[in-house]
Amino acid sequence: MGILLKVIQLLLALSILVTVHELGHFLFARLFKIRVDKFFLFFDVGGKALFRFRPKRSETEYGVGWLPLGGYCKINGMVDESLALEGLESEPKPWEFRSKPVWQRFLVMVGGVLFNVLLAMLIYGGIAYHWGVEKLPMKEVDSCLKYSSVGHQMGLQDGDLPVAVDGKELAYFEGSILQEIANGETLTVEREGKRVEVAIPVDFMRAVLASKEPFFAMDLPARIDSIVPSSAGAAAGLQRDDEIVAINGEAMDRLSLVLPKIKELRGDTISLSIIRGGAQEEIRSYVDKEQGIGIAFTPPTKLFKTEKLEYGLLESIPVGVREAGKQLTNYTDQLKYVATPEGAQSLGGFGTLGSLFPSTIDWHAFWAMTAFLSVILAVMNILPIPGLDGGHIMFLIYEAITGRAPSLKWQTRLQIFGMILLILLVLYANINDVIRFLL
Repeated sequence: MGILLKVIQLLLALSILVTVHELGHFLFARLFKIRVDKFFLFFDVGGKALFRFRPKRSETEYGVGWLPLGGYCKINGMVDESLALEGLESEPKPWEFRSKPVWQRFLVMVGGVLFNVLLAMLIYGGIAYHWGVEKLPMKEVDSCLKYSSVGHQMGLQDGDLPVAVDGKELAYFEGSILQEIANGETLTVEREGKRVEVAIPVDFMRAVLASKEPFFAMDLPARIDSIVPSSAGAAAGLQRDDEIVAINGEAMDRLSLVLPKIKELRGDTISLSIIRGGAQEEIRSYVDKEQGIGIAFTPPTKLFKTEKLEYGLLESIPVGVREAGKQLTNYTDQLKYVATPEGAQSLGGFGTLGSLFPSTIDWHAFWAMTAFLSVILAVMNILPIPGLDGGHIMFLIYEAITGRAPSLKWQTRLQIFGMILLILLVLYANINDVIRFLL
């Protein structure tokens, strides 16, 4: 059930993001009186669709295809992924994409990316307005951090508390800390009441990726926060607030020990020693090969004293803009590692994306992840690769500089090259998922 919920959430999020992305292209095309032949969610490969319709007096066919791998907006007079060249060698018609000035075509192509960024801003702002923003002050984390081998090699000790990077204070413990460390030269930590400066290696992020383990992790108690209905843990009788203190008789009461142990024992039936209501009990549970026990552990925000920031409707707007901008900057900055061997191995496909969603219904987490994926979709689409929006923009920049568009032959060849490259990247990323699952 947990895996099914993840799949449903991933499909729902991608459907929203693709629809909004293609809507950006569609609205700019219609603004400049360019004909749009088709507007589809999912692909109608082979001409087959779940449904399709064309409103009266409309030139656009709308529909939902059967292959849930995205969607498309077919703009008349444009060399797109279909590589259909019929009519493109004749004189441009007034309603065709190719008949419009470069600046209008540029806005049509950048419209999808722009709408994804705006959607991320809207969602982050909506989250701030509806749920508020919960932040964990760095001082509350205290000395519960444990570091990987990379951290130990650069001179960090378990219990060190990061407090500044290049003199800039780290007020809160949040997801962007790792990127801030990677971009810095000196990390200041608090150790036994004193501040200690540690040099950050030039190849810091590559070393973290190569280690295949988190740079740091909170050494938290293994306290259960929620149980997936119909999971192995639910069948065994586990309850919220149960605290695991041993597995198969081996003492372990911290997440840093419990999580890898459960992963190691997938497919087995194990004995869990738990503390419930102050008394110790023994519970036997099967560990599913895919879902594990089906439990989520209590996050830091529920174990530590956090700061809850509330925002009104107007106040939430700049919050959404700032958060989307921060995520956009961080993700763009991380792209430089993809070309490295370590970064390539960390690429993930649909399995990785699905795993980011919660295994239970949590609308806060769902919308936060949808906003983040909207940022990813925007960044990936603007890359100058033929077959993506960035590839079309690259052609338009060439035309603006030289005064002439690339020939249809070259556009077609580059589109084919780009599509092959993208297919290979998708296959590689999903093979990485399979390898990680098997290992």
